[in-house]
Amino acid sequence: MRLRRWAARQPLRVRLIAILIALLLVVCATVGIVTTFALRGFLIKRLDQQLTSAGTRYATALEHDDHDADNAETGTLGQAVGTLGARSLNGTVTSVGVIADTGQHVTVTAADKAVIARLQPSPRDRSIGLPTLGEFRVQVTAGQDGDVLVTGLPLHSVEETLHRLEMIEAIAFAVVLAITGVLGVLAVRWSLRPLSRVASTAMRVSELPLATGDVRLHERVPDEPPSTEVGQVSVALNHMLDRIDAALSERQRSEERLRRFIADASHELRTPLAVIRGHAEFVHRDLADLPPSVAQSLQRIEAESARMGRLVDDLLLLARLDEGRPLDREEVDLTRLSIDAMSDAQAAGPDHQWRLDLPDQPVVITGDAYRLHEVVANLLANARVHTPSGTTVTLAVTTSDDEVRIEVSDNGPGIPVEVQPTVFERFTRADSSRGHVDGSTGLGLAIVAAVVAAHSGNTSVASHPGQTTITVRLPPDRPRAAG
Repeated sequence: MRLRRWAARQPLRVRLIAILIALLLVVCATVGIVTTFALRGFLIKRLDQQLTSAGTRYATALEHDDHDADNAETGTLGQAVGTLGARSLNGTVTSVGVIADTGQHVTVTAADKAVIARLQPSPRDRSIGLPTLGEFRVQVTAGQDGDVLVTGLPLHSVEETLHRLEMIEAIAFAVVLAITGVLGVLAVRWSLRPLSRVASTAMRVSELPLATGDVRLHERVPDEPPSTEVGQVSVALNHMLDRIDAALSERQRSEERLRRFIADASHELRTPLAVIRGHAEFVHRDLADLPPSVAQSLQRIEAESARMGRLVDDLLLLARLDEGRPLDREEVDLTRLSIDAMSDAQAAGPDHQWRLDLPDQPVVITGDAYRLHEVVANLLANARVHTPSGTTVTLAVTTSDDEVRIEVSDNGPGIPVEVQPTVFERFTRADSSRGHVDGSTGLGLAIVAAVVAAHSGNTSVASHPGQTTITVRLPPDRPRAAG
């Protein structure tokens, strides 16, 4: 499981190289095992042939020699160095010797004799291990006098040959694995270069600001042969990018038509709304003896026409901001602006507790004073409209080297969690605790976000029951270079 989890986290390049090296290890291990066993079988067979050729001459010489094997030199003639000869009778070794490289016999210990004494005649040669003398390949036959004759050849030459082969194979396989690993890394990297280009193109596309109205989608994957898997992925991705490009272009055209319609409609509605309000005020002022029901209707006409006028103005402002119309650029004293906005908020909401937290020195930035005043006023109005009487609303302005922050916080009921991600979108409505009351159009925070974005800033909200804070971050005013 750990290996599977590790492999799942690795890039395709690493997994391919790991698989290649693992397969090579399996092949090398298989070749090494097969060749070792084949060579061992061949060498053992050759020893068996030597045993057959030697026969039982040495053991027979021991059988018919009345002296100790250490003094029997007649049986050494023609025997290979290291040849073992032994004679046992009724489970007791009566004679045993090993020919040294000087042609003399080697003394055999009691532990070795105990092993030899247990051997029984067999038509097949076998391998035995003697505690002192080591491994031997032996031939065991029955003697003429009911005894057992043992002739053996040492296996240390076979083991040395096998060890030498294993060392050579290990070195050779290590070199092959190293060379193959390096070549495999280069080959895999070269083979996956087209896939890396596909990934790079997809990453560049993912970083494009497609959600902000920029629909330029010129990124494409370089052409690859469609017969390859990477080529098929490239063709599919390019086809998908073409479709996305067409869809984004159509969406952009639709949004532009909608913005033009909203701007034109808002502009055209301002005149009839002004006429309606003017006539309503004229009738209400000049006809003092109106019936109460008619006077109330006129009041409603005036209130709703005023509300519709604010809605039209907000829509027209958003349409102009969407079109990217430039704002005024002048020095704005946020300290003075905040004091004025707080004064207006106190007059509009005397039932709330208002607090102002400003730095000791004036905070001056470059921007559109009228629109920035609208930002602060909308934030304060939003806090006033959507919180009950007695709520404390705090306006704080802070500055640092990186940003200027305007924070409006309140200790009201808070914004529902499901509404917070869309709180700066247009016509966003919350539940009854922060709902559509007191003439709210649902565009206040959308205007705040749009104006702040036009000043290269950003907005955020943090809210839970008892604490809501909306933060505006603006770039600081950079000192102009002299000259």
